[in-house]
Amino acid sequence: MNNIKEISIQTIKGFNIGNVSDTNAGTGTTVIYFPNGATCGIDVSGGGPASSENLLASPLTNNLPLNAIVLSGGSAYGLAASQGVRECLEKNNIGYDTGFAKVALVAQSCLYDLSYRSAAIRPDYDMGYQACLKALQCSDDSCGNVGAGCGATVGKLCGMQRSMKSGLGIHAIQIGDLTIAAIVAVNALGDIFDPSNGQKIAGLLSEDLSGFADSMDIMCQSMIPHDYFTGNTTIGALITNASFDKAGINKVSAMTRNAYARCINPVGTTADGDTIYAACTNEVQADINVVGTLAAYTMQQAILKCGYHRYTKEDSYEI
Repeated sequence: MNNIKEISIQTIKGFNIGNVSDTNAGTGTTVIYFPNGATCGIDVSGGGPASSENLLASPLTNNLPLNAIVLSGGSAYGLAASQGVRECLEKNNIGYDTGFAKVALVAQSCLYDLSYRSAAIRPDYDMGYQACLKALQCSDDSCGNVGAGCGATVGKLCGMQRSMKSGLGIHAIQIGDLTIAAIVAVNALGDIFDPSNGQKIAGLLSEDLSGFADSMDIMCQSMIPHDYFTGNTTIGALITNASFDKAGINKVSAMTRNAYARCINPVGTTADGDTIYAACTNEVQADINVVGTLAAYTMQQAILKCGYHRYTKEDSYEI
């Protein structure tokens, strides 16, 4: 794809990212703020999502612009972060004017990171508020052990002792006037593969931790229904400056899911809460099939950044 130009998200207008990280507790919050609002869609392929206000993305609800998307750790407890985001936006005179108060429209999804370090510390009101303040000021292009990626791990079919650390991945591209960005926290039950060569790059480790084991192979060894380890969920957001109505941007989010299928296996299980938001800032006209195809490619690259990176014992992020 020689005509695709990789760009920094800081060069894209229309959204800002703010992160707050608690690396000691292994959790955090990522806020994506839209200064001029955005039309939002959603695709939920996992069986166990933890979410708030996702019906704002439904074509059946009012066509009001979304103010922010929140990605966080903490499982359902982390949903408290979105209230901090709403009140931060309200205090900055941002939201839908009801005539009595401005109500910020904020959707949120959480991943399960309670088993990584501390189960007692979760994203809360203050963490959401501070992450929103950062997003109001500028855009943070940090990847790795930041924000919602602080507690992200992959390959957890046999428990945390054989899993690998993951994180937050960001990738952005441009073709002509069209821009597409993907932000994802990869916290998968399954393994991560590079679709360009089929190689596994992160995931379930062997019993002696010397190499990889195959999650799908182990899963297929028992056909008796049982409850898999439930500490999972890959949550992401796809943002484009293309112009679509709610039905259109929901189709883009559905096409973006192809990236999950290409890079993660197993994926979308009942033990995952896999979710993808898609948001458009309605600045340029573009074919929906082109945007959806490029959206999957961009999300794929963001996922791979999580898989190819490794952590030191001090949790410093390095390649």
